[in-house]
Amino acid sequence: MSKYGDLIANSKLVLVDFSAAWCGPCQTLAPILDQVAKKVGSKAKIVKIDVDKNQSLAGKLNVRGVPTLILYKNGSQVWRQSGVVPANQLVKLIEQYQ
Repeated sequence: MSKYGDLIANSKLVLVDFSAAWCGPCQTLAPILDQVAKKVGSKAKIVKIDVDKNQSLAGKLNVRGVPTLILYKNGSQVWRQSGVVPANQLVKLIEQYQ
């Protein structure tokens, strides 16, 4: 958890994608997050975390379904949603919290 804490605290905006290799919607979300990363550039860091490999972290954060996206600003959670989110909505969200 300390590495995760460092990760979300060290960047102004961090969008964390909790996903799993076996999850169909997670696979749908992957290219969407690539688009978002290209559009927002250095405004936000996008991180993918496999819930199967990080079960204790997912449990501590109450991640019950995948994909789950959590946006952090200066280490504090400002937004959270499960499911596939359109690229334009994620870009607007990141721009809103800059």
